[in-house]
Amino acid sequence: MSSDVRFDHVVEPLRLQTDVEILTASFAEPLPVAGADVHRPGMGLMGYVDGFQSNRLQIFGESEIGYLVSLDEEARRRAIRRIFDLHVPGAFVAMGLELPAGFLEEATAYNVPVARSSLPTDELDYFVRDILADLFAPRDTLHATLVDVYGVGLLFTGRSGIGKSETALDLIERGHRLVADDMVTVVRRSNDVLVGTGREHLNHLLEIRGVGIVDVMPVFGVRGIRMQKRIEVEVRLEDWDEDKEYDRHGLDREETRILDVAIPRATVPIYPGKNITVITEVIALDFMLKTYGIDTARDFNQKLIETMERSGHTARYLKHDTE
Repeated sequence: MSSDVRFDHVVEPLRLQTDVEILTASFAEPLPVAGADVHRPGMGLMGYVDGFQSNRLQIFGESEIGYLVSLDEEARRRAIRRIFDLHVPGAFVAMGLELPAGFLEEATAYNVPVARSSLPTDELDYFVRDILADLFAPRDTLHATLVDVYGVGLLFTGRSGIGKSETALDLIERGHRLVADDMVTVVRRSNDVLVGTGREHLNHLLEIRGVGIVDVMPVFGVRGIRMQKRIEVEVRLEDWDEDKEYDRHGLDREETRILDVAIPRATVPIYPGKNITVITEVIALDFMLKTYGIDTARDFNQKLIETMERSGHTARYLKHDTE
């Protein structure tokens, strides 16, 4: 979780979604926002501040502004000071509402940045919360390659030079989509959703040894890329080890944890002549089948057990059938 989120970090992405008007001058050291939630001042304006969430961004809607307008100037300023004196990190005003006299002067005196949007209060609340959720989301950067294969996000990992980028290139040529190569930024959304993106200056570039840097979009078109993708399976590429026992039936399920979220992992040993591309396509399709409740390895194992039980019953019957 980030500890240095400021008011302006919310304003800039909010501008991409709606109109935002900055009403106060910029401040040298605005207070940090402490959490991915917002607060409505409400009864705090009237003096009831028990449980007031002062470390959150405040949203002034029609009720708050209407109450302030109803007061005389001295009472209004006292009400505004009650809120700003709690050291709030910033305030948004909804519905394009006109601010009552004294509001901006008190905000400046207390070093509280203020911005206004024409959005209804509930919508502004939603957008600000959504931006904060992204800013406070746990994140990490992995040395990996992320490809969308049949709608499944496959994260290719393994030592440098093992063939992650070459596998991705082959998949793109077969109609799949590159998200990021070499460096993948992973963000945890909600509690168990991992979303991967590429770094801005490396977006959709592949480094192919012996060829150089390949820009996927000009070569393969927009069909070969996507901006982000949920990470659903790790495909671990490793050198073939003849002394290692590899899973051959699919019942030994591997897992990996990224940002404390568990996802399945498939370990694929590499040796000359092995078609890694087709194998990874099958990994994606198998994951889709499991999502729909079809588990080939489990079902085969169950059928095998049932066959063995029937065979044993038949053998016992025939042994004692003397007629």
